[in-house]
Amino acid sequence: MMIPRRKILKIGTGFLGTRVDRKVRTLMGDSTFKDMKNGEIESQNSGVAGGVEDMYGEDTAAQDQPITPWAISVASGHTLLRDPRHNKGTAFTEKERDAHYLRGLLPPVILSQELQEKKMIQNIRNYEVPLQKYMAMMDLQERNERLFYKLLIDNVEELLPIVYTPVVGEACQKYGSIFRRPQGLYISLKEKGRILEVLKNWPEKSIQVIVVTDGERILGLGDLGCQGMGIPVGKLALYTALGGVRPSVCLPITIDVGTNNQKLLDDEFYIGLKQKRATGQEYAELLEEFMSAVKQNYGEKILIQFEDFANHNAFELLSKYRNSHLVFNDDIQGTASVVLAGLIASLKLVGGTLADHTFLFLGAGEAGTGIAELIALEISKKTKTPVEENRKKIWLVDSKGLIVSSRKESLQHFKQPWAHEHEPVKSLLDAVKAIKPTVLIGTSGVGKTFTKDVVEAMASLNKKPLILALSNPTSQAECTAEEAYAWSEGRAIFASGSPFDPVEYNGKLYVPGQANNAYIFPGFGLGIIMSGTIRVHDDMLLAASEALAAQVTQENYDKGLIYPPFTSIRKISANIAAKVAAKSYELGLASRLPRPKDLVKYAESCMYSPTYRSYL
Repeated sequence: MMIPRRKILKIGTGFLGTRVDRKVRTLMGDSTFKDMKNGEIESQNSGVAGGVEDMYGEDTAAQDQPITPWAISVASGHTLLRDPRHNKGTAFTEKERDAHYLRGLLPPVILSQELQEKKMIQNIRNYEVPLQKYMAMMDLQERNERLFYKLLIDNVEELLPIVYTPVVGEACQKYGSIFRRPQGLYISLKEKGRILEVLKNWPEKSIQVIVVTDGERILGLGDLGCQGMGIPVGKLALYTALGGVRPSVCLPITIDVGTNNQKLLDDEFYIGLKQKRATGQEYAELLEEFMSAVKQNYGEKILIQFEDFANHNAFELLSKYRNSHLVFNDDIQGTASVVLAGLIASLKLVGGTLADHTFLFLGAGEAGTGIAELIALEISKKTKTPVEENRKKIWLVDSKGLIVSSRKESLQHFKQPWAHEHEPVKSLLDAVKAIKPTVLIGTSGVGKTFTKDVVEAMASLNKKPLILALSNPTSQAECTAEEAYAWSEGRAIFASGSPFDPVEYNGKLYVPGQANNAYIFPGFGLGIIMSGTIRVHDDMLLAASEALAAQVTQENYDKGLIYPPFTSIRKISANIAAKVAAKSYELGLASRLPRPKDLVKYAESCMYSPTYRSYL
């Protein structure tokens, strides 16, 4: 049989004659043809997970890369318009419409991506209900992926609260009613014994980051079961928009082991298993099979981010798998890193070093103990003193009062390091008066707990009290920005987990900061991926914190901010990625060799760009 007289690709050491026409070009992208020399694609000589040669650069963080044209079905016409990864809608040019059988399937107008973006943001602003804005964004993501990410990147401060906290919390509560099209993998108890097979059903094979939840502790909203899928979907959208990780390498997963939320069990529209939550051995066996299957299918360098697991499971899973898998718990480690960054930055406003301050937490769960441990670790690194010694500067209050040594026998294991010598104290107000903290941090998940008396007590003890009300969503914040500024007579340095509008007090405008995990995990993940890191080390979290704190400018400080604005988040993420990668190389945990000379430039070069590609 004669091979048609078209380009013959010689791939690696193999040889395959294939026809390269315009439609192959569509899915391969322009970069493919730039990289071809004399009919060959240059090998990147790096290894993907599992040790297979990374012929097509799929292991290279976020870049659009060549793919094998014979391994995909070529979309055209009606099918192309329903492929969100390649659909451009009315932005297809006249030549593209002819080449890909789109003539007549689109109205005659040709719009630029910029004009499409302008139309979409106007449409979203016309919705008055935040959940409607969320649904409009999700519809766009399912229809036109690149336009979705361009819109999100260019309007990040406006749209971040829509696709992430606080609106994503409401979306999860109502996920059964608004569910339209699956955006990730659902692995339930029904799939026990077949999880590897389920993973292979996902169409993308070169996955680099998984965000997984079991839905038991969604934000401050409790057990939402299978409807927690909104969290992995939202987090991975931010991996791409804020950290530049390609959407094709991101996989959201919900593990459904049932729910103890009776309201959901009685809801005819609930999308998950209608049974009480599996626990104990049944739960542990499913998670063990999941972790083994992920590593078997995607290899050693697949980043698994645990999200919104209940305290008892979150700590156990992180402890169990941190030495055998590349795992990261955003609620424990990501929150800790972003809060530590705010504390480091705040020193320029309150003075002293971290070791000079006393910290009091309301909440002793994943977030509280995770932040506390990272603070103690940072002080230890700076002062070269034992971590155990520095824990004594940090006090925690849980639902039973101040955690003290007389309670040690009854405490959960993750609270025990924080049980210091002190008489029992029941209320937060009494704890503030007794401990005299310079920093008050709320991670309780319970709103309105930083009362007027508590804030006034902090203000009486400190010239500039540092108050962080971190619980999400907004309704669960320990206090509002307005309350913090008013009750401290405008002296508080305030940051929250969810966004608050600027506050005017006594003629002065105060801009509250947001200790949002989105500052950390996208850049942290990019740094891990681009360096080929095989394990997460606590020093990498410290590096991420210091990198974020370094991005706060004098202009930000003048407004009372301890975090930089999200408008520059991609630059921030590139700097965090570079510091995390540098620490990984220093610790000998990076597998991508040789190390790039300029890690910031390398991070920026790896970032996914949502601009349309030409399909000719």
